[in-house]
Amino acid sequence: MVYSDTILGGLNFETDMQVTPELLVGSLIGLLGSALYGFSVVVYRSQAHEIRPIAVSSIKMWVALPFMAVMVILLPGIDSIFLPLTTVVILGISVTLGAVIGDTIYLWSQERIGVSYAFPISMSFPIITYFLTVIFLGEPPILSRLAGAIIAVIGVVLLSNEQNNHPEEGDNHHRLDLWGIFGAIMTAILYAVGTTLLQVGIEGVDPVSGSFVRVFFGSIAFIPMFAIASSQGMKLPTRKAAIRVIIAGFFGMAVGSLLYVTAVASVGATIMSVISSTAPLFAIPVSVFFLKEKLTRITVIGIFATLVGVILVVVGL
Repeated sequence: MVYSDTILGGLNFETDMQVTPELLVGSLIGLLGSALYGFSVVVYRSQAHEIRPIAVSSIKMWVALPFMAVMVILLPGIDSIFLPLTTVVILGISVTLGAVIGDTIYLWSQERIGVSYAFPISMSFPIITYFLTVIFLGEPPILSRLAGAIIAVIGVVLLSNEQNNHPEEGDNHHRLDLWGIFGAIMTAILYAVGTTLLQVGIEGVDPVSGSFVRVFFGSIAFIPMFAIASSQGMKLPTRKAAIRVIIAGFFGMAVGSLLYVTAVASVGATIMSVISSTAPLFAIPVSVFFLKEKLTRITVIGIFATLVGVILVVVGL
């Protein structure tokens, strides 16, 4: 099958997949965004006993909205957000599937089967993303890139399981719950579809404007979700926890989201899906030095596998 040169999100996906400066810069931007998200996750985890997951997801999205509004005004200008209706719909659906519905289903799945089962299943989304971009976006099926995605996923799973090797009370219940497993699978699919749609929607769009549209839709979606959770007995977070989540959310979601969208526009969905899944890699230094967690042999293997996988995906030989 002959693949024509296709411009998707600013990256020229030629059959030889040469490593261009744009590809390297986009990958570095994605890694920076993943690092910020990884650091923020450590903060969220440290406040887990004082704030519920749905509150964390809502707050970080709401923190990102005013930041993105200011960025739009200062950089491309307010006129840049008046995008074609199709583009707005695609960007809105991409964030709704991934950051809203996907994250919520993951949390539900994690409660039913535990993080040691839910996370590995959901983190298979870079592999699904690879096939989606090949089938629907016409990207060349580079086997080394697929192998890199698989190796990176294995590394991330090892890292995450080591960081979560002290399950909370109740985490061992219902691990073979079929609905929980189905939820984790759906999470992986939603993450992959959301990332792929983002690549389509961000084509020819300023990343700042695209980020604003995504955060705007995400912020609206979390209003009824937060309200329903509160009506069902969710306690409001403490002031201390809320402040820490706001600060972490600013860097992890507000700045991180902008970097994420910019990277997808530069390197495409497949590469960025792998890069974005490496957040546990960047959380390790914070966990070791501030949370006093140990650096185990499995962690070292996970780090090595993740780095090898990312290199294979980016280089795509």
